[in-house]
Amino acid sequence: MNIKIKAYDKNDVAEAIYIWNEVVQDGIAFPQMDLLTEGSGDDFFSHQSFTGIAYDMGSKEIVGLYILHPNNLGRCGHICNASYAVKKGMRGHHIGEKLVIHCMDKAKELGFKILQFNAVVKSNEYALRLYEKLGFVKLGIIPNGFLMKDGTYEDIIPHYRVL
Repeated sequence: MNIKIKAYDKNDVAEAIYIWNEVVQDGIAFPQMDLLTEGSGDDFFSHQSFTGIAYDMGSKEIVGLYILHPNNLGRCGHICNASYAVKKGMRGHHIGEKLVIHCMDKAKELGFKILQFNAVVKSNEYALRLYEKLGFVKLGIIPNGFLMKDGTYEDIIPHYRVL
């Protein structure tokens, strides 16, 4: 599998919302509860600092994506935040790692100094291992910080990495 990452454009909207909504529907990683539609999805992806689309060069299929945006404003505007989604059935092929690495490079290019993740769910073992491998620092644990789809609460572990 030969994965490349490009900037989002409107032609990607259907596949991008499909992948994004898979994660939202699972209810174990993203804070969003509402699904994207074609209209809201294009608006959402277009208004990020950058939306990266991962596609397989052979099949031309979109296999993942990320959104990158400021974590806050003003005096904290140099800190960015990102979310990543890999299509079910394509997970386990290191696509997430390629997305995070591309995101770190893009964030630096856009002038951000720190990449911060506010809500890495404690049960998301794959993300936790990847962030450790890539040199992210755990900031602690927020008990019961994430509402799971089943109505229970899970701890979250904020992370950051200097770019």
